[in-house]
Amino acid sequence: MVSGKTKLAGVIGWPVSHSKSPVLHGHWLARYGIDGIYLPLAVQPDMLEQALRALPVMGFEGANVTVPHKETALEICDDVDDAAKRIGAVNTIRVREDNSLYGWNTDCEGFRRNLETESKWKATDGPAVVLGAGGASRAVLAALVDAGCPEVRLVNRTREKAEAAAVAIGGPIQVLGFEDVASGLDGAALLVNTTSMGMVGQPPLDIDLDALPKSAVVTDIVYAPLETPLLTEARKRGNPAVDGLGMLLHQAAPGFAAWFGKEPVVDRELRDAVLAA
Repeated sequence: MVSGKTKLAGVIGWPVSHSKSPVLHGHWLARYGIDGIYLPLAVQPDMLEQALRALPVMGFEGANVTVPHKETALEICDDVDDAAKRIGAVNTIRVREDNSLYGWNTDCEGFRRNLETESKWKATDGPAVVLGAGGASRAVLAALVDAGCPEVRLVNRTREKAEAAAVAIGGPIQVLGFEDVASGLDGAALLVNTTSMGMVGQPPLDIDLDALPKSAVVTDIVYAPLETPLLTEARKRGNPAVDGLGMLLHQAAPGFAAWFGKEPVVDRELRDAVLAA
């Protein structure tokens, strides 16, 4: 039962009906017996600032921000962490005691924790190859650089966009075109697809993995479908493969802890609940 003491949080997007975050956070709230609720909040782009400024007025602890609002939220928040500034996007907001909005980006942590939990990958294993230079790519790049990856090879069709991402994130990032993907894969310890290719309704990722060592971990940050053609091909070759659902689960944990005061556990039960939704 919702009462005056119920803690409120939610996810802001447009549209937002597809989001699995309400199921994810709802599972944790039920597991830990917390008097809280997590709501899907559909907000049109031109109404985002009004919606975010209304969070403290309505008694919200904070909110997640999803597409297409992540970049705009960065500009609206009163304070943001360094990672969010480098990435250029905020995905988690906390309402502070003075009703100001603090934003940060948990996608870095979600990506890293998923890899470390689901494989034996370590940042120091060797070069990483990242496909794509969009918003999600920047979070992955920051995670790899900050974890101590010795070399990150960023492969993108538009070199200018990739170079801009490399400058924003900093660190040992080398920009390559898709025509150079084979040389990029040579000797790599990790391959990450951050593009939309391979997602439901999108064309498959057309890439030859012959140059990739079979010891390299392959991961796709999308989770619809859970098993993308890239992961299927990697498994056939004998490469360790990690799907993208874990990134979603792990990136949610810091926000839940900030809003509801409990460090949640990411486990198989949570994964099954989200997949069943």
